[in-house]
Amino acid sequence: QVQLVESGGGLVQAGGSLKLSCAASGSIRSIDAMGWYRQAPGKQRELVASITSVGRTNYADSVKGRFTISRDNAKNTVLLQMNSLKPEDSAVYLCNAGALSTGWARSLYWGRGTQVTVSS
Repeated sequence: QVQLVESGGGLVQAGGSLKLSCAASGSIRSIDAMGWYRQAPGKQRELVASITSVGRTNYADSVKGRFTISRDNAKNTVLLQMNSLKPEDSAVYLCNAGALSTGWARSLYWGRGTQVTVSS
């Protein structure tokens, strides 16, 4: 089994910054793409940013130029640096990863999420 644990959320004023971290652990043979999604109350879950195993990135238009995704393959960790935060960025941020387990099962795994609240 593979577990994802997010950290780094919190309350910040508009214009501020936060850095989210997601660490994968467990029976991991390899990790493919990793990503960050967010879900605000009453809204659908949406992709924020993703990164492939070789570092190719993809961002939602709403966060381009403000958020940066990166990963440390040696530590099975993905980071999300969020700058110039806006109230509309407030949501639960969830990490996901496509991973191959030591039992040769390939699945998509999700963390439980971390709350980000941006005050105006």
